[in-house]
Amino acid sequence: MTYQIKKAAVLGSGVMGSGIAAHLANIGIPVLLLDIVPEKLTDEEAAKGLTLECVQVRNKMAAGALQKLLKQKPAPLTSKNNLTLIEAGNFEDDLEKLKEVDWIIEVIVENLDAKKALYEKIDAVRNPGTIISSNTSGISIEAMAEGRSDDFQKHFLGTHFFNPPRYLKLLEVIPASTTAPEVVEFMTKFGEDRLGKGVVIAKDTPNFIANRIGTYGLLVTLREMANRGYSIGEVDSVTGTLIGRPKSATFRTLDVVGLDTFMHVAKNVYDKTEGEEQQVFVPPAFMQKMVENGWAGAKAKQGFYVKKGKEILELNPETFDYESAKQLKTPSIEMAKQQKGLADKVKTLVYAKDRTGEILWHILAPTLRYSARLNGEIADDIVAIDRAMKWGFGWQQGPFEMWDAIGVAQSVEKMKEEGTAIPPFVQRLLEKGYETFYKEEDGELYFFDGEEYKVVPANEKVIDLKRIKKKHGVIKKNAGASLIDMGDGIALLEFHSQSNAIGLDILQMINFAVDEVEQHFKGLVIGNQGKNFCVGANLGLILMEAQDDNLFELDFVIRTFQKTMMKIKYSKKPVVAAPFAMTLGGGAEVCLPAAHIQASTETYIGLVETGVGLIPGGGGNVNLYAKHLKGLPNGVRVDYQYVANKVFETIAMAKVSTSAEEARDNNFLDFADGISVNADHLLYDAKQAALALYENGYTAPKKDKIPVTGDSGYATMLLGAEGMFLSGFISEHDLKIAKKLAFVLAGGKVPYGTLVDEQYMLDLEREAFLSLIAESKSQQRMQHMLLKGKPLRN
Repeated sequence: MTYQIKKAAVLGSGVMGSGIAAHLANIGIPVLLLDIVPEKLTDEEAAKGLTLECVQVRNKMAAGALQKLLKQKPAPLTSKNNLTLIEAGNFEDDLEKLKEVDWIIEVIVENLDAKKALYEKIDAVRNPGTIISSNTSGISIEAMAEGRSDDFQKHFLGTHFFNPPRYLKLLEVIPASTTAPEVVEFMTKFGEDRLGKGVVIAKDTPNFIANRIGTYGLLVTLREMANRGYSIGEVDSVTGTLIGRPKSATFRTLDVVGLDTFMHVAKNVYDKTEGEEQQVFVPPAFMQKMVENGWAGAKAKQGFYVKKGKEILELNPETFDYESAKQLKTPSIEMAKQQKGLADKVKTLVYAKDRTGEILWHILAPTLRYSARLNGEIADDIVAIDRAMKWGFGWQQGPFEMWDAIGVAQSVEKMKEEGTAIPPFVQRLLEKGYETFYKEEDGELYFFDGEEYKVVPANEKVIDLKRIKKKHGVIKKNAGASLIDMGDGIALLEFHSQSNAIGLDILQMINFAVDEVEQHFKGLVIGNQGKNFCVGANLGLILMEAQDDNLFELDFVIRTFQKTMMKIKYSKKPVVAAPFAMTLGGGAEVCLPAAHIQASTETYIGLVETGVGLIPGGGGNVNLYAKHLKGLPNGVRVDYQYVANKVFETIAMAKVSTSAEEARDNNFLDFADGISVNADHLLYDAKQAALALYENGYTAPKKDKIPVTGDSGYATMLLGAEGMFLSGFISEHDLKIAKKLAFVLAGGKVPYGTLVDEQYMLDLEREAFLSLIAESKSQQRMQHMLLKGKPLRN
């Protein structure tokens, strides 16, 4: 049977249910969101003359959840317009509508009887072949499916999203013994390609993979903290980014999750295990007391931490008083900070003979052993376990990758010295003479399966630049960028400067790359796999030249930047930009002239130069204005003033999109540009876009003249800025920047509708940029940004 999901239903409109509905709407799938019918009216409803039979009352649970989606942070919706794809309803009046959907997702209370009662109703109305799944975080899939029709059981499985669904990558797919293999295969592919998830097949065991190991690790941390006399802040200071974990570390994570939720998850494993393992899943008494006190974490504005004024205080679990947050400061932390790679940092810390080494060893060693004992029980192999922990809990290294990093043999020797039993899986590895759970040979990655090494299955849509470079080398590189052969006639230009900031080295490589591609390749992709695509130009170097009054050098740099961006724009072969995460200032300017932009869903793009007292200097003003004009329908009379006003507002206010979809609303992307829901597929999608452009006979755009608004447009753009200045909302220097920006976008002192050369506008842009950079107040803003990481309003 061929499956398609054109419409879905989400049953349960709580935070998780509404979040899943929002994620489906974000990818264009209409959703029916249902919840219970209220048993009584509120006083406000009664005062309005409403009754329990009124539609707005009967649907208010789901309808209220939709309104909360607009206020939640981080935003569940990539665009507020997506809310129109979600229809609110209730379990009593709208179950018949389940006949219209292809996938039913149950997200109600974690109670087996309640779920089975709802499934009985679903089974009576659903069409044969409709897929049904539960978002349970740990209830047995097998138990939920009992008693249902054969077709229901064949199409039923677990699909465990992690919260918030838009942002967390992991999707655990949990089949029952009755689930048809083709349903599992379809949902795995759909989860990856359409939902943009990292999909892991989990076995039907308590809490599945990520929550089973993650909860164990957190409880071990709580135990060791109490037994060894560490404070909450001390533990958090070494269990976060220092060891490749999220900056929320241990206790801030628990505050965000909610202590009541965490204890429910822990109890789920406790009820289904026994012996020594079961005892680990007993939360400490002080946590139970915190829940009884209502100190459940972030949602209660009080948990392990509380904010008093501007100070963050940590809980003392013995006295239940809040105290100033503490941090561990040991020699090993300073040594680790000098190490370049995460593996070396973790190894330095774990074996350190100080308080950092003591706590980390006694947290990590039990978690590693537990993971090894569960291999084969909760998942088929170590790859699934490592991926689940990285994608679900934000670990940079999964447990087996971390074990490799600290040295398997060395750690096992220390465990044996402490009298700790070693899991058979690890013993077999060492008995066979192997040293690591993973190994790399000839560009292929292998994992140990308990008997031998097997190749980690490759996914053609997941491109690993490090592995490509190891296998094929690079065409050319310098300190800022490398040119790589992606195969199939497409080259890739990878930025790798600090923060991927653009300097002359990157501009040099862009020029080389375009020339090389025009001669020897079908197209070029500009992308990378860093933390951010590009945070802008190298501000420190620009400020240094400005403070030295080196305007001749700055003029050269800006001319070079502009010429390089035009080289991208007019390349004879298609150039595709692949932005993701922070794509700011110069990063946005690299994207705007590209033949095509293939953006990750989570792309935060904007021209933010006004925040440092400047305007864009690499063609950003001209290219954003041109992109707006390009997006207008042919044959329609264009209001150039409207377009100029929109671009002026976007740049002057340093607007940054909160998603690629919002970037399209702001015209950084047009409707021909693409959005990759799965960030791991971004470079593959960009490569396919470049190939498609080439195969369809790509030709460089013509150098057309640009219509501008001239004098009258300049005055119109300034009206709002002058009003804000007179009202005290912006400073005199902000107004000066606005005047420069308006003059560039208006095309200078010319009549409305005048057609000007692109180079003419670039010259206006360069002159404005250079005049602003010479201003002491702009230099103060730049210095403040470099030192404080936030804008100065002077």
